[in-house]
Amino acid sequence: MANKPLQFILRERKLNIGKQDGKVVVVALPTGRHRVDFRNFCARVARATTFSPQEVLAVLNLATEIARDIVANGDIVEFGDLGTLKPSFKSKSVEKGKTFRAQEHIEKPVVKFVPSRKYFTLTDVTYEQVKDSKKKESSEEENPVLP
Repeated sequence: MANKPLQFILRERKLNIGKQDGKVVVVALPTGRHRVDFRNFCARVARATTFSPQEVLAVLNLATEIARDIVANGDIVEFGDLGTLKPSFKSKSVEKGKTFRAQEHIEKPVVKFVPSRKYFTLTDVTYEQVKDSKKKESSEEENPVLP
């Protein structure tokens, strides 16, 4: 699959913190993105394997369900190149000397995903500036910003 450039638009922003506090700066914002739903994702994976799209879907759903069950038992799951899944929760503070009751003071148990830095850092991308459909044509001509 050939890589296409990541598209971006330029927008002006007034900063409120840091070295450039109060200054108007130009920042790049990603655009032109499309969502690939899970069924289409599974179909693309299936085309590269001997599995059907339904088999890929079933295996991926089963893998996430089993990983959740393992994490719910307090264990950590290394989920391939994506990263690690581990249990986490919030705890209310209790004064020293008072009884800490887990059912009352521990809340919001969740599966925490720690992404793999190597996998989630895109190093092989290019960029393409596109016109901002929300921006007025006249202001763009007055202040052209070059990439």
